[in-house]
Amino acid sequence: MQDRFTGNFTQQEPIPEAAIEAAVAVLRSGRLHRYNLVPGEAGEVALLEQEFAAKLGAKYCLAVASGGYALGAALRACGVGPGDRVLTNAFTLAPVPGAIAALGAEPVLVGVTPGLVIDLDDLARKIDASGARCLLLSHMRGHLADMRALMALCDAAGVTVIEDCAHTMGASWDGVPSGRFGRFGCFSTQTYKHLNSGEGGLLISDDAEAFARAVILSGSYMLYGSHLAAPGPEVFERVKYTTPNVSGRMDHLRAAILRPQLADLQRQCDRWNERYRVVEEVLRGTPGLTVIERPPAEAFVGSSIQALLPGWRAEDVQAVLARCAARGVELKWFGAPEPAGFTSTYASWRYAEFPPMPESDAVLAGLIDMRLPLTFSLEDCAQIGAIIRAEVSAVYQRQAAE
Repeated sequence: MQDRFTGNFTQQEPIPEAAIEAAVAVLRSGRLHRYNLVPGEAGEVALLEQEFAAKLGAKYCLAVASGGYALGAALRACGVGPGDRVLTNAFTLAPVPGAIAALGAEPVLVGVTPGLVIDLDDLARKIDASGARCLLLSHMRGHLADMRALMALCDAAGVTVIEDCAHTMGASWDGVPSGRFGRFGCFSTQTYKHLNSGEGGLLISDDAEAFARAVILSGSYMLYGSHLAAPGPEVFERVKYTTPNVSGRMDHLRAAILRPQLADLQRQCDRWNERYRVVEEVLRGTPGLTVIERPPAEAFVGSSIQALLPGWRAEDVQAVLARCAARGVELKWFGAPEPAGFTSTYASWRYAEFPPMPESDAVLAGLIDMRLPLTFSLEDCAQIGAIIRAEVSAVYQRQAAE
């Protein structure tokens, strides 16, 4: 009888006790709103912003209601508006092109490589063809492109880069933290990300005026003076009358939950990578399956793992998913014809028109994806990897026999 994995792919670790105690203290105060402070009090949100900026080496940080709100605020703060064309990845999740479309702007999709990063050759072509002057770059599923080459390309073309770092908090390229290359770095603290407050987001930047616009956009009214990781009042004077309020603040409760987790981020990232390497090693060499090789310059966070079934028929990929599911292993598939849960492809984003992208379609058609929650032990990960290897091999052998 085949073994079956019995773990839960959506179960997170408990919130740390220090975070629970901090949250209870906020609840007892009754002052959850970030600007509800007593004289001389910094507040949990401002302290979180200060600590996150220091951790990443950024001048400024803003805590907001969600990662999606962070994307929209960054786009607005960079001057993106109705009718503008904005470059973004064809391989990403729906909130990324959604943030562009929500502003009345037009997403222009750039292809994905078999390494699951944005195709720099296609990016160069799309910059020339579209006239777009902004790239909303998704580090999708934690895969970082060659950021030195990408920034050189975009800087030479006068393209502003905004980084979507929802899956790369704690990651870096060539020693530079994710989020520190573009004009803005946008992070998520939704439950499945590297810090967990249920929902939440963070923006970082070194651009004083763009950041001041983001603060006003977030709903600071004229209370921006209480921010600890923001430019001086003279910068706000230049933008406060011309920047709309699109309220999306973080509250003290979520910030209190996040601050102890932030202090422990590196240890957690190391634990994710331990689990990733166990699964990766078991999968390596599986007939018909390609492991995604990580470049030496990339320090990634393996909170999920991806692999390719290149050239496989849709029905055979579906067979692998079904066989793994029957043994308790939940795989997602980016080649499915219909969106499912959080997983969708550009064919489902029908609020915009996109030309065919056959090279990217070929990559996505065989792309399988799996979460690696920290509630899994290393032994769990070895078992999961062995189940996937066995079921892929079985379907592959059946293909070969046909």
